[in-house]
Amino acid sequence: MQSTRTLKDKIFLIIKGLAMGAANKVPGVSGGVVAFVAGFYEEFIYSLQRINGKAFKLLFNGRFRSFYQYINGKFLGLLILGMLISYFSVSKILDYFIQYYELYVWSAFFGMILGSIYYIAKDFKHWNRSTILSLIIGTVVGIAISLMNPAKENDHLAFVFICGIISVSGMTLPGLSGSFILILLGNYVLLLVDSVNALYDTIADMLQGNFSFTSNTERIRDLKILAVFTAGSTVGLVTLSHLLNYVLKHYKNITTAIIIGFISGSLGVVWPWKETIYKTDEAGIFLLDSNNKQIIQNYKRMIPDFSSGDTWIGVFFILIGISIVLALDWYGKRTRNI
Repeated sequence: MQSTRTLKDKIFLIIKGLAMGAANKVPGVSGGVVAFVAGFYEEFIYSLQRINGKAFKLLFNGRFRSFYQYINGKFLGLLILGMLISYFSVSKILDYFIQYYELYVWSAFFGMILGSIYYIAKDFKHWNRSTILSLIIGTVVGIAISLMNPAKENDHLAFVFICGIISVSGMTLPGLSGSFILILLGNYVLLLVDSVNALYDTIADMLQGNFSFTSNTERIRDLKILAVFTAGSTVGLVTLSHLLNYVLKHYKNITTAIIIGFISGSLGVVWPWKETIYKTDEAGIFLLDSNNKQIIQNYKRMIPDFSSGDTWIGVFFILIGISIVLALDWYGKRTRNI
């Protein structure tokens, strides 16, 4: 599987990692959808579930080449490289566009998710009582999640570990956004803003030979939280991949129907015409995170005003989003035929 990849395949795999990383960071968008639509979802799950006891045995015995081949290392390495590049580049650009062109960004994502539903459903020919029921369950759960009210922030390490396990669902379960789940759990700012900033600041201090952060109790707390969250995410990624590999192997049609439902239900989260509700204190003053940005609490969805030019530009970006997915589909068919 690894040796047959051309240079072009490797470049496109990094690009897919870029897209997956950017999608994972946006509340409401699932990196798993990118994997599903771009055609590498099953290989991604297969590769992750190879991180098991046998893999660690190879690693601890010093058989690094065998370990690398066993876990499909070339595929995972290129994909993770794309995600890392995305986190420090594409996702930052995305932050800028969400800040200044929010409607258009959400419209494009909404279109991409609409296109994803069409992409997955168009070739699915296994509709029966069990798959229709699975579709309904997936849709209801997706809608229910999008309508939930966020909990309060909780920095207890056991809860942080659970947050790590749950949030990684955005990479493995198409339609379920890990970032949005963290908003609902009340820990989005703590885990994806404050603790990450603490890591950046710590690395910057260490490069300058400044180790005074060791006496900064708040910094140490944030680093400890990030370490526990990372551990939870790793455990979640590996365990979920084993579970998903099993259900994809034994219940592929039901799983696909649930995924279609999940993605359909998640449309409410990325509805473009919405007003962001920010957290305030008892006096009504906006609360800020460590980046001095207002903290998102939830979204108030609205019916678009079709007399507004912005609405029609939003519709145009929805069509662009759909076109991106259809272009990916066309590219996938073309490369398979070649």
